Amino acid sequence: MSTHEHITTAQLDEIRARKHDLIAIRRAVQEQAEKIAEHSTYRKQVLVCGGTGCTSSHSMKVIEQLEKSLKENNIDDVIVVKTGCFGLCALGPIMIVYPEGAFYAQMTPEHAKTVVEQHLVKGGHIVKELLYQGTVHEDGSIIPFGETPFYKKQMRIALRNCGLIAAEDIEEAIAAGDYAALEKVLTSMTPDDVINEMLASGLRGRGGAGFPTGRKWSFAKASPGDIKYVCCNADEGDPGAFMDRSVLEGDPHCVLEAMTIAGYAIGAHQGYIYVRAEYPVAVQRLRIAIDQAHEYGLLGKNILGLEFDFDIEIRLGAGAFVCGEETALMTSIEGHRGEPRPRPPFPAVKGLFGKPTILNNVETWANVNPIIMRGAKWFSSIGTETSPGTKVFALGGKITNVGLVEVPMGTTLREIVEEIGGGIPNGKKFKAAQTGGPSGGCIPAECIDTPIDYDSLLAIGSMMGSGGMIILDEDTCMVDIAKFYLEFTADESCGKCTPCRIGTKRLLQLLTKITEGKGEPEDIVKIEELAAHMKQSSLCALGQSAPNPVLSTLRYFRKEYEEHIIEKKCSAGVCKALMTYYIIPDKCKGCTLCARNCPVKAITGSVKQPHVIDTSKCVKCGLCMANCKFGAIVRK
Repeated sequence: MSTHEHITTAQLDEIRARKHDLIAIRRAVQEQAEKIAEHSTYRKQVLVCGGTGCTSSHSMKVIEQLEKSLKENNIDDVIVVKTGCFGLCALGPIMIVYPEGAFYAQMTPEHAKTVVEQHLVKGGHIVKELLYQGTVHEDGSIIPFGETPFYKKQMRIALRNCGLIAAEDIEEAIAAGDYAALEKVLTSMTPDDVINEMLASGLRGRGGAGFPTGRKWSFAKASPGDIKYVCCNADEGDPGAFMDRSVLEGDPHCVLEAMTIAGYAIGAHQGYIYVRAEYPVAVQRLRIAIDQAHEYGLLGKNILGLEFDFDIEIRLGAGAFVCGEETALMTSIEGHRGEPRPRPPFPAVKGLFGKPTILNNVETWANVNPIIMRGAKWFSSIGTETSPGTKVFALGGKITNVGLVEVPMGTTLREIVEEIGGGIPNGKKFKAAQTGGPSGGCIPAECIDTPIDYDSLLAIGSMMGSGGMIILDEDTCMVDIAKFYLEFTADESCGKCTPCRIGTKRLLQLLTKITEGKGEPEDIVKIEELAAHMKQSSLCALGQSAPNPVLSTLRYFRKEYEEHIIEKKCSAGVCKALMTYYIIPDKCKGCTLCARNCPVKAITGSVKQPHVIDTSKCVKCGLCMANCKFGAIVRK
């Protein structure tokens, strides 16, 4: 179903009487889709992002104004649909009008009123000045947004329905293909068929180390026991990561369907979604989706009228990063303090409540329906031989197009940064990309042509992780970046094992010492030795991977560490203890603006005479440099 064939609730009224028969529902949907071109109920459809990013930019007020203005202008043949994330978060709130595909960006309520009055009225015209300028040619003609640099290299599989359907409407989810795989599995496939299809697809877990999903399912199926569990990891604690949240906000039914399929495959009848409470929109839409799935006979007893039962419950996490680790997550679901457990036994043998359990993250679950419907051969043809399929990244940091992207595995970092991401703003140079969050590493500019897949990232000292990708420019201090991630992991360590509890704090102390200008040459040796012990001895992946940001920055940016230690200098001008502000006499006009703004009175001088900074008093706040209109103050 293409985007312009978006099916609305009003067009599916006749389905509701047959809602417990998915085959009848799908038949009705197909009939409606065939009629839509000739007998569309709505002349235009206005899709507005209702994801967390755009909501925080007041997209709900935009929707309110749209509906108000439509009513005031007596327009009743235009429907407003609240969807999930479109991906280009830097331009939110985003609004797309179909059938034209007009991509309006950075909308305000006043802009919404203008669009209604000029575009949505009969005979109206696109308001070009409010469009995403990447969709407007120099001659004023419109480029389909799917052909813009941000979108044209993407391939949406996990995000296939995000931004296309009303996330709180199960009928739209069904129209877009959700639950078709469940119908196929329950009516024509055995549990072994399902697992073999997953094995053949080569799908690897999208939440961290990339363990093959089919193998995990096969282990759980082979484990003896009448009670088994299926879990979804929606904890997503990496700084800057919002991939899983966006799937839950835009297409929650794809996760419910996939977990139910997994339950059928391994012989489980109960599932749990562990989602952090800081995701209120995702939690709300999950609850709505679960209620709707029960109502439509797609969860609970005798699913689709067949002798298969499966149900799903939500468990809210309190924000502990360690609960992203599978055994800690299960311990938390059980009602205990979220701490990891020794492995083996692995969860597929002894997991939640001591029973065989499979745990995958949201993005992994989102790939199940396409694999079942389009086949393992299709899926494995995408990406690379050892990393099939696509990967969703939360692209952030010093990049023009901040947002959510999904690309085939093997896409190079250069393509993501320069083409999809639009390059580094303000003419700055690309310095590194941090992937894998606190467990990952930094990829330097010299490795920008590295293909992004599990094995290639490991080979250069980083990792895929859940999919956060933070872009760093030339003004970034790599020692400070390593310190930032160590501060995070030291704070998030559960404290159960000594290597992590003490090791993260000791590593942080050494990095802090270096950034404060107190570092000694032997500190680098101490860091490397301590990191090796932590990787070998920590109980779980949090402690084992905590040294990775430090080790990768040491590997590629050792000169910056040596500069901090030997020269007592931070070239990026980030580490305050190593900075000195200096006034260039020939440029200083004696305007006194710097002196008047200095909070500690460290600047002296007469009017119209060069001023001087007393470095012993200077607190390095930078206000003098910010206020100087003549470029007379420099930072060394």
